[in-house]
Amino acid sequence: MSTNRIFAMVLRQLYLIRGSFSRVFPMFAWVGVDMILWGFLTRYLNTVATPGFNFVPALLGAVLFWDFFIRIMQGVTMAFFEDVWSRNFLNIFATPLSISEYIYSLIFTSIATSIVGLVVMLFIAVGLFKLSLLIYGLMAIPFILVLFLFGIALGIFGCALVLNFGPASEWFIWPIPALISPFAGVLYPLSMLPEWMRLVSYALPPSYVFEELRVIIAGGVPSAVPLLIGACLAVMYIFIAYFLFVKVYKHALRTGLIARYSAESLS
Repeated sequence: MSTNRIFAMVLRQLYLIRGSFSRVFPMFAWVGVDMILWGFLTRYLNTVATPGFNFVPALLGAVLFWDFFIRIMQGVTMAFFEDVWSRNFLNIFATPLSISEYIYSLIFTSIATSIVGLVVMLFIAVGLFKLSLLIYGLMAIPFILVLFLFGIALGIFGCALVLNFGPASEWFIWPIPALISPFAGVLYPLSMLPEWMRLVSYALPPSYVFEELRVIIAGGVPSAVPLLIGACLAVMYIFIAYFLFVKVYKHALRTGLIARYSAESLS
């Protein structure tokens, strides 16, 4: 594995982003709007709810973590879509670049772009709505790590779907975070869900994160076991997604479907 080739692919993506306002703007616009909307909502709820309960860490903090997860997933898929839209796959894989190096470049690009969104979210949540990160303490690190790993897994899975079904299937990727959010218990405990939904929730790493977040906000002591389960599930999903991507890529090469991503295939 060559770090130089990985760095070159990441640098290529950063050059694309740097030279295009339409690529830079979505990195902070949507998360900024989310933070402002939920920030004012939590401020309103604090005025009408029972005194003593603060909705800012309960709701705004949860939205911040969830938006970070979405940024990670979309950071991977957006970097991949750049090659889909430009029909550049044959050019890329005609080089010595390996599949693993390509995946690593997507991950590192996602980290770089997600940091921008995270900084904007923290600036708004902490600066405007007084969200105190001290409430979460050092436990915020494993929370973020689990969400990061699962975001990477879903991002690679989304790339595999598009590679298998063609460019038009990208519209199946955008709704994925919204589809799993009811099962993840971002804004409410899993006990509110019917039994069949809870069974799905147990297979989703974010559900363990947000359950433990609510324990901290309620003044309790979080358990390391649920977070460990969530982390193990996220790592398992990364391996499954990577295996699926490699399998789809080899199938596309063997059958010639990779040519539909080539500029030469355009009429």
